[in-house]
Amino acid sequence: MEIINVTGYTIEEKVEIGKQHLLPKQLKEHGLTKEHLKIAKPQIEKIVEGYTRESGVRSLDKQMAKMVRYAAKSIAMEEPYDLKVTNETVVEVLGAPRMERDKYENNDVAGVVTGLAWTRVGGDILFIESILSKGKGNLTITGNLGKVMKESATIAMQYIKANAEELGIPTEVFEKYNVHIHVPEGATPKDGPSAGITMLTSLVSLFTQRKVKKSIAMTGEITLRGKVLPVGGIKEKILAAKRARIKEILLCEQNRRDIEEIKPEYLKGLTFHYVSDMSDVLELALTKQKVKNAKKLS
Repeated sequence: MEIINVTGYTIEEKVEIGKQHLLPKQLKEHGLTKEHLKIAKPQIEKIVEGYTRESGVRSLDKQMAKMVRYAAKSIAMEEPYDLKVTNETVVEVLGAPRMERDKYENNDVAGVVTGLAWTRVGGDILFIESILSKGKGNLTITGNLGKVMKESATIAMQYIKANAEELGIPTEVFEKYNVHIHVPEGATPKDGPSAGITMLTSLVSLFTQRKVKKSIAMTGEITLRGKVLPVGGIKEKILAAKRARIKEILLCEQNRRDIEEIKPEYLKGLTFHYVSDMSDVLELALTKQKVKNAKKLS
């Protein structure tokens, strides 16, 4: 059997599909017309961003059905309702937005870096967190991670130890502190090598207490020598980055051709940095500035 991979839609495309196709379909199925319920593009965009997360439009179709049922019930019960849907109407009918976690988080804490991942429902962002605690140099990795992803964390740690002097990290900290790497949403299984550069950047930020550049995300595999290798699912990851309001993306140089094959409208508002070595990644991703209340580790 041949499997055909279908790429996802941008937010703009989903809004257009919702307006031109899904809303008219749901109105017809519920015996209503466009005169009974009007949902403008800003409100459809709110539904897309707050209540759906897959690369397709199945969830959007379900949410539009809920909006139409709200109107149908009100008409049947002869109750007043908002003919023109507002943001407040959306929240009243669908509840509080559930997808706020897809927004970029700030860079006020050392060791927190935004990565890009590919999942069965499309692209996604993930946050790699790392912390230090007094101990004997143990490495703990949590977050329901698979074997390959755990290996990426081990590779990142060994690279840092081997290049500590160059990175400005006192070697004695490796024996005085335990390191804990965590990828939130532990109920969701995660695997693959594409978080390698994200994990390494997280650890360097942690050990140096340097800030991560704002609005930047990354994806790429690493080797023990610090080389950055290409990964897949690039278009889906870019869509996830746009949903999260990411501005810059770090990719392997060999992924440049993947970007060149993507329509320009998908890339609007994004700046791409192509790298071959972790030294390039760290130069682009970390600032010279320390985080607030930086820890003294030496």
